[in-house]
Amino acid sequence: MEMDGRSSSSAGIEADSVSLQQSRRSKFIHQFTQQSLPACKPVLSPPFVISVFFVVGVIFIPIGIVALHASRSVVEIVYRYDGECVPEPYRSNKLAYIKDDLIPKNCSKSLKIPKHMKAPIYIYYQLDNYYQNHRRYVKSRNDKQLLHGLKYHDASSCHPEDANHGHPIVPCGLIAWSLFNDTYSFSRGVVDLKVNRKNIAWKSDREHKFGKQVYPVNFQNGTLIGGANLDPNIPLSDQEDLIVWMRTSALPTFRKLYGRIEEDLDADDVISVNLFNNYNTYSFSGSKKLVLSTSTWLGGHNDFLGIAYISIGTSLIFIAFVFLLLHVNNPRPYGDTSNLSWNWKPISS
Repeated sequence: MEMDGRSSSSAGIEADSVSLQQSRRSKFIHQFTQQSLPACKPVLSPPFVISVFFVVGVIFIPIGIVALHASRSVVEIVYRYDGECVPEPYRSNKLAYIKDDLIPKNCSKSLKIPKHMKAPIYIYYQLDNYYQNHRRYVKSRNDKQLLHGLKYHDASSCHPEDANHGHPIVPCGLIAWSLFNDTYSFSRGVVDLKVNRKNIAWKSDREHKFGKQVYPVNFQNGTLIGGANLDPNIPLSDQEDLIVWMRTSALPTFRKLYGRIEEDLDADDVISVNLFNNYNTYSFSGSKKLVLSTSTWLGGHNDFLGIAYISIGTSLIFIAFVFLLLHVNNPRPYGDTSNLSWNWKPISS
């Protein structure tokens, strides 16, 4: 009898607990559906709005000034060479020049360093009027083949660069086929400047998108050569030029990392640039530029972020002053906040 009493008592407690949980759940659901859950609901009075606009504006302007100063402290040299590096007799027909393999494509240029450039100095190539975001171009690749090689046989997405003479191409597709193939070397006086071309691609791309046991096969063996060739003895995961190029750009003007100079360059230093002008941008009225740039904690040269912060901060302060004048000249009586729904007190029965 005593055991039965304890069992019935515990059963009653469990039933009460379940009933309480259901009651709480139904109350929560009711509050949620009626949008009456506890929340921060500030009253947007004129002093509150004016204060918020003013404080945010005061915060944004210094941030913008700091970001703009960081951007302006970047030292950047941009040299367009696609016109200068064409011999004088061929400047009226640049397409014939770039297609003729018998004409030397080497070119030399001296660049003067305007300010002290602290290492690492990043080397980029910039292409203009090059639409890597074209739908057919973007789709002409096979990510599974890049990772698994010939183990993945379906390369139909790479058409028309999927096979050559009946044999599959690795890496296939128009993106890989059009790999950029201009080269640069630098010297200061009689001393060569070493260009570090390691770790120029994203680590995630090297380790997870390009196979460590996948090697170029039948690449650039057709009658029409698109761009650079690849060493068949080096796996795709180590061909960082290709990895950088395969990350297509969304805009027709873009820069891609070529390498790094890991020593400082002083102001007024003169460096010699020896380049090979191999890549054909003349057929689509494109242009090529060599870019040398330092970096800061904010990245490379880009004034947009700083100007945006300063512009928004100034606009907010201006709006705050306008609101303040309107509030002073035409004050309006506040409403009674006790009539707001979340301030209602339940009527005690």
